[in-house]
Amino acid sequence: MVSLQTPVCEFDRPAPDFSLLGVDGKIWTRDECKGEKGLLVMFICNHCPYVKAVIHRIIRDTKELADYGIGSVAIMSNDPTDYPEDSFENMQRIAKELHFPFPYLLDETQEVAKAYGAVCTPDFFGYNAQLGLQYRGRLDESRKETAPEGVRRDLFEAMKQVAETGRGPRDQIPSMGCSIKWRAG
Repeated sequence: MVSLQTPVCEFDRPAPDFSLLGVDGKIWTRDECKGEKGLLVMFICNHCPYVKAVIHRIIRDTKELADYGIGSVAIMSNDPTDYPEDSFENMQRIAKELHFPFPYLLDETQEVAKAYGAVCTPDFFGYNAQLGLQYRGRLDESRKETAPEGVRRDLFEAMKQVAETGRGPRDQIPSMGCSIKWRAG
């Protein structure tokens, strides 16, 4: 397992469009996921210990961000060949068990992850209402273990600021996680 950090935020970089199958059987586009004040695109998977450490906080924060007009979507881009826990069937199971409040989509070709420049799970991309990138940082200080209660909610605070002002914070701490499992060849 390779641990990576996300690059620095490229402010105002446009959000690439996508059309991906969700665990609900529906094809979702970027614009269908967007909220009135912005969009949070999250690259996650089922097997990654970094994602497992924060998944309940992701659910909490996306529910609260919806109240601020931020739509959220999770995309799974890993090749499940060597990681069967990331299969579409397991994506459906996890989303149902945990009551995901956002679409959970399969990026089977990995083209969407490449278009966004995603490098790890979790990898967060926060956009304003004009779909310009404003946040490319961590959820909080959790790593492979969940950080203690009461830590700063970096992602939530940044996206709340985006909803209120259209701009993200200048200082951002990179997200850290497992490398995306790219297809061979």
